Amino acid sequence: MHDPHNERMSGRETRAAGGLALVFAFRMLGMFMVLPVLATYGMDLAGATPALIGLAIGAYGLTQAVLQIPFGMLSDRIGRRPVIYAGLLVFAAGAALAAQADSIWGVIAGRILQGAGAISAAVMALLSDLTREQHRTKAMAMIGMSIGLSFAVAMVAGPLLTRAFGLPGLFWVTAGMALLGIAVVVLVVPRAAGPLQHRESGVAGAVLWPTLRHPELLRLDAGIFVLHAVLMASFVALPLSLVENAGLPREQHWWVYLTALLIGFFGMVPFIIYGEKKRRMKQVLGGAVAMLLFCELFFWAFGGSLGTLLPATVLFFTVFNLLEASLPSLVSKVAPAGGKGTAMGVYATSQFLGAALGGILGGWLLQQGGLSAVFLGCAVLCALWLGFAVTMREPPYVTSLRFPLPPSALRDAGLAERLLKLPGVADAMVVAEEAALYIKVDSEQLDRTSIECAINAAPAC
Repeated sequence: MHDPHNERMSGRETRAAGGLALVFAFRMLGMFMVLPVLATYGMDLAGATPALIGLAIGAYGLTQAVLQIPFGMLSDRIGRRPVIYAGLLVFAAGAALAAQADSIWGVIAGRILQGAGAISAAVMALLSDLTREQHRTKAMAMIGMSIGLSFAVAMVAGPLLTRAFGLPGLFWVTAGMALLGIAVVVLVVPRAAGPLQHRESGVAGAVLWPTLRHPELLRLDAGIFVLHAVLMASFVALPLSLVENAGLPREQHWWVYLTALLIGFFGMVPFIIYGEKKRRMKQVLGGAVAMLLFCELFFWAFGGSLGTLLPATVLFFTVFNLLEASLPSLVSKVAPAGGKGTAMGVYATSQFLGAALGGILGGWLLQQGGLSAVFLGCAVLCALWLGFAVTMREPPYVTSLRFPLPPSALRDAGLAERLLKLPGVADAMVVAEEAALYIKVDSEQLDRTSIECAINAAPAC
């Protein structure tokens, strides 16, 4: 029997997912390429101090955090494309401002303006408008992979481009990538019929307050906050440590990051497979946070030569990649039915706030106490995270699904209650204004067909 849910993504859906993944990748490349080079090349700018370098590294996170959710909501009202075009133009303008700057303050202003192009929520919402329910997870995974890949490319491309064209050249490349992103949306991404009301991909005001009070979600939000704070602070100190302690010229840092990222990417995969298959993600998460703490203490105590810095950097990136990949999946497991979009909006805001704080704190600590103070400060943040990571509950191993409801099912007042009695159903919620059911199920216990049968109350089931 033909099952429509086993169909492949259509050409239109593949173009939408691929095009929007490219837009994300270009933008993330622009954000991250400056990370490995600002600490070493930025000191040549007029007025530069370690504290201001840190501010320049983290500054984009401030405007991203503030504008992330409002721009997503704005895209519900005026359409996705105007918000995406405007955001990419603002991002390009910020890069151009930083490229022409001859002082550290000009670069900081450019980074703040770059962050104001906060289009992540609008891009995700457009992806939902353009993909069918059963393929949305696949499409979201393509975007997740593009973000991970762009981070890896940025760590290598940043030092190589800066060596070739200087810091202004790097920012001009970034501006060009944002404009390329606009071209991709215009030429590749199909047009949607209109904004889709969808609680899994956007922020719903009705569930914002419960999301902010959800203890398990707050643990994960605090986790991504600390992870990006530690990343940004480490990148205030690590490039300088490679120059000053390891004697490695800044032009050669690219191969350290390339080695670390390649090993780190493949190194994290067995842990994710183990955590998901054996349903032990809590242990994997706790172990990874403990290893992150170990890395920072190792940088502090033994980071005096290339022979010690290189393996510690490899371990750092393995753990970072593992945590970066695990946390969003945990958010989608823990979020209540119909609340994933809102939970991810709060999560993204926490991530950008962490990046802002990490850059600022890292620069300030470097100015006050040198490289050791930065690594110790990061270790303290990791220790705090470990404290509340070990007290989290094992997450439910469930998948979030959304089903459009026929009028007969909408009139069925006891539908959600009846579904909750099925084995494997963790949560269910009917949203009348969307004519949709949001449900969280353990796919090992219950398949999609059984749920459709229950919704339609089909006797053949």
